[in-house]
Amino acid sequence: MTVDYALQWVDDAETLAAAAAALADADIIAVDTEFFRETSFFPVPALIQLTAGETVYLVDPQAVEADEGMRRLLSGGPLKLIHACSEDLEVLAMWSGVELAPMVDTQIAESLLGTDTAIGYRRLVQARCGVDIPKEETRSNWLERPLSPAQLDYAALDVVFLLPIWEQQRAALVARSRLDWLAEECATISGAREAAVPERWYLRHRQLWRLTPRQIEAYRQLAAWREREVRRRDTPRGWLAKDGVLFAVAEAMPKNRYELAAVEGVTPSLVKREGDALLERVKAAHQCEESELPPAVPMPTTPAFKRRMKALKQVVNDEAQTLELAPERLANRAEMEALTSANLATDALPLPGGWRGERLAERWRAALAEVEADA
Repeated sequence: MTVDYALQWVDDAETLAAAAAALADADIIAVDTEFFRETSFFPVPALIQLTAGETVYLVDPQAVEADEGMRRLLSGGPLKLIHACSEDLEVLAMWSGVELAPMVDTQIAESLLGTDTAIGYRRLVQARCGVDIPKEETRSNWLERPLSPAQLDYAALDVVFLLPIWEQQRAALVARSRLDWLAEECATISGAREAAVPERWYLRHRQLWRLTPRQIEAYRQLAAWREREVRRRDTPRGWLAKDGVLFAVAEAMPKNRYELAAVEGVTPSLVKREGDALLERVKAAHQCEESELPPAVPMPTTPAFKRRMKALKQVVNDEAQTLELAPERLANRAEMEALTSANLATDALPLPGGWRGERLAERWRAALAEVEADA
């Protein structure tokens, strides 16, 4: 497959308005971004690529702000195609102030048609279009100006194949009655971004079962503090304090700087810079009322936990085989661990809804009931 396209550089308000107007009447547009994030928490927008098929608009977000026409285009109007969208959505939201909608993630679309849940753009282009696109500019400095001809072409190629790829994907999804599944999956992406609040970061740690409820509260407080601070300072998480260090502090529950300095991974510079803040969060956990502490997390190595996880995984594997999908497309380990923990605590089960719920919810419920009956 060959594609022909023209390039239009956009770095002023007049050209941006013309680009938005030209794209507004399209049914579908392809979108991508380039950004820089090595020294900051928030991505620095470096380039935004947009095309409806003939002209690729390369917008310089360092030179021009999103106008009302561009905001309308991104938040409504044509369907937007984007591949592996999580960071791109953040870049676009920072530049435009709006959420991308309606949208389709072509990586998710492909995952609903086979067993690859995280196919890269280059490999998808090879599979769907028979083209091997260059990768030499992957680690380019996209903030430099002017961009080289090779960078411009690389940026354009990141969007021009999305349109023919989606044409194939859509036909295949319709044939397998899975277009609604894709709509559900893409609709949850914005919700997941909104749910990534500082107070919930601690739940990502896989070793919470090693902590007592009070230690879990300390880690929750420390992780939430770190999340708020890196946003305020716009600095990478690891530059402030890594997850492992915060977890070790929560385990030790230090009461003073001497005890804090003795925690593995805590450096003298961290004690000097952030010692008071860390100890304040641990102190708050010490003072937290028993009734307000988070629940203990069950140990995943116990026979009871393992039996339930095995039963849930078997349901997923059987259903995935029937649907010819990767098991990870149906459910991830964190979901099954949450179900297992709720079942052991006799809490309400956090069963999925939508198309995945139709496939899994009742079978999961029955599998857990069977484990309990056998026990």
